Amino acid sequence: MTDAAATAHGTGAPSAWIVRWSHLLAPGATVLDVACGSGRHMRWFAARGHAATGVDRSPEAVAAAGAFGQVVEADIESGPWPFAGRGFGGVVVTHYLWRPRLADIVAAVAPGGLLLYETFAAGNETVGKPSRPDFLLQPGELLAACAGLRVVAYEDGFEPEPARFVQRIAAIREAASAPGQPPRRLLKGN
Repeated sequence: MTDAAATAHGTGAPSAWIVRWSHLLAPGATVLDVACGSGRHMRWFAARGHAATGVDRSPEAVAAAGAFGQVVEADIESGPWPFAGRGFGGVVVTHYLWRPRLADIVAAVAPGGLLLYETFAAGNETVGKPSRPDFLLQPGELLAACAGLRVVAYEDGFEPEPARFVQRIAAIREAASAPGQPPRRLLKGN
């Protein structure tokens, strides 16, 4: 399997975006990996002491990802959201877009929690697949979906290797401050 094929099937190295911003996750926080595939991000977070939960509709993916934490087999595109009312310290999504679930994904970020999202964007149809507009974020769409979160980092552009257009975000749901305390702030340079 080529490196690109391994990454596409979830067995490669974790996304550089996920690795870059994962230090913002609170120690010991729970992590939800949406459309987890074979669990490459679950593996990354579990190795760093986080309880990882994944969701995917593929029985083969669920079987593989189960080595790194709890996995729920569910078709979140045609069935119910299996995490209604639950919050996670971190929510990770890569190479997946189903617009009707964006609000559920953002809502799954607990107070003080982190959303790391990276997927294909408009323009990708000029360089490869996915090419259908249903699977490509429009300019600013990921920012709009995260309107209730504090954006720490955002990118929307072209990556040359492998050639693709992407949008990425790292965003935090502010934790409630103790009475008389100012809100928590990140240091510059993170």
